[in-house]
Amino acid sequence: VSSPRPSLCDKAISSAKRTVGWKRKAAASVETGNRKDSSESPGSAQYCHWLIKSEPESRLEKGIDVKFGIEDLKALPNQTSCWDGVRNYQARNFMRQMKEGQLAFFYHSNCKEPGIAAVVKIVKKAYADHTQFDETDVHYDATSKPDKPKWSMVDVQYQRMMKRFLPLSELKKYHLQHRSTGGPLKDMMLCTRARLSVQPLTTEEFDFVLGLEDKEQL
Repeated sequence: VSSPRPSLCDKAISSAKRTVGWKRKAAASVETGNRKDSSESPGSAQYCHWLIKSEPESRLEKGIDVKFGIEDLKALPNQTSCWDGVRNYQARNFMRQMKEGQLAFFYHSNCKEPGIAAVVKIVKKAYADHTQFDETDVHYDATSKPDKPKWSMVDVQYQRMMKRFLPLSELKKYHLQHRSTGGPLKDMMLCTRARLSVQPLTTEEFDFVLGLEDKEQL
């Protein structure tokens, strides 16, 4: 992971501060557990599709609004933002596997109706998350050092809204069905590791969820 440097995120933040008023997102605010700092093992699975969570409703954390929904991403220059604030080692390790051009579902969490709202693209692979060094940021980590940063982030760009919002309640129904039938969502991490804010998807899971756009809600 490289040292902190100006990025698409820095440009977006600067512009947002000048225009609509900057709100810091907390992409990983719901994460718990797995606090051991370890990298993925050499034989670990490799993924090419993802699900990333953020909060679309206002919530103050240390006096800062951590709201960041899909409309906030769409309002930024180039509809692009860094995905900062991840403070769970497994989520961070997944993010470090991400490659430019890969697609992810933008998931609204910690809200009245959580679910998948849009599709985004990874446009910059993992690099050092600058918020870990910022003492004024809600995600400051005094134990992380610039020469050996603990936390990473990627840059994501809006691609399109889902044809219809896919609520978590519907995805859970398919998960339960597929556990019995052996369908593609039988092991979907969204239902087995619900609080993890960065999650991998198999190609089968990703394609099945996309296919739900054209179906009536279960």
